[in-house]
Amino acid sequence: MADHVQLAGSFQSGASVTVSNAANTDSNQLKNLNIVAQAPLAKLTSLRVGGKAEWLAIPKTVDQLQSALVWARTKGLSVTMLGAGSNLLISNRGLPGLVICTRALRQSEFDALTGRVSAAAGEPWSSLAWKAARQGLKGFEWTIGIPGTVGGAVVMNAGAHGSETADILVETKVVNPDGTLSILMPDDLGFRYRTSNLQGSDRTVVSATFQLSPGHDPAAVKAATASDLRSRRETQPYHLPNCGSVFRNPLPHSAGKLIQAAGLKGHQIGQAQTSTLHANFIVNLGGAKADDVLALIRHTQAVIKERDGIWLETEVKIIGDSDP
Repeated sequence: MADHVQLAGSFQSGASVTVSNAANTDSNQLKNLNIVAQAPLAKLTSLRVGGKAEWLAIPKTVDQLQSALVWARTKGLSVTMLGAGSNLLISNRGLPGLVICTRALRQSEFDALTGRVSAAAGEPWSSLAWKAARQGLKGFEWTIGIPGTVGGAVVMNAGAHGSETADILVETKVVNPDGTLSILMPDDLGFRYRTSNLQGSDRTVVSATFQLSPGHDPAAVKAATASDLRSRRETQPYHLPNCGSVFRNPLPHSAGKLIQAAGLKGHQIGQAQTSTLHANFIVNLGGAKADDVLALIRHTQAVIKERDGIWLETEVKIIGDSDP
């Protein structure tokens, strides 16, 4: 007998329909998955801006994720993946099709002897860093304070302090548009500075395996991790909603230093402000709209282009209508 996914028609009416789980009809682990219509997205992003999703699903299992993808495919809907909602700017007009938030896919396993770590797509980077430190595993310290999940980190090749996801990734498991699973190796992913072949693809990360360095003193690793976190908190605006680094560094230059040198620290449009703490961050002072943030991004790009002859490419992913 086929498993089923429960689809909530709207917040107001509570109407629902039921569809077969075509991706995995033999699974006994699939629980009902609510796919909600016209769901607000702002609270699912670290910047706290953005419109509504035409449909939203928050799967707790890979089976549910597979079912949601197959459902969207049968309906001819586009699919947008959302993890922690960091490094993301969603249009005020919202997103068409199905938005799948993977933050509920939480599980991690650590092998203190070999240094192998496996984690589901929704696991936060920071929690993995602390768990690894407690087991004397080095290699995750730089991830502390990164406001994202494992899935997003693999897709965008997240990095800090000269390290990046590609350095420690062993393999990643993805769901294909037809609901099937595949294992991809690092060479399959085309890792580059803050991006990979998964960026903009129709494959969805469900888990990843990393290789860390085992056999270290847990107290020393925890101290190094705590030091990295203190450094981030002293230099980055964690006290306000933000989307992480807004621009990619135009190597060998630093985007933040270029913006600061241009006198744009503290520049504000609406309730969006270039952080006074770190110029490569835009913060939401309360009530900012996506168009405020986008206008500030475009203004910053124009100023740096005119002043330094450099076009700052965005690290933050802008999705939805280009005119939020």
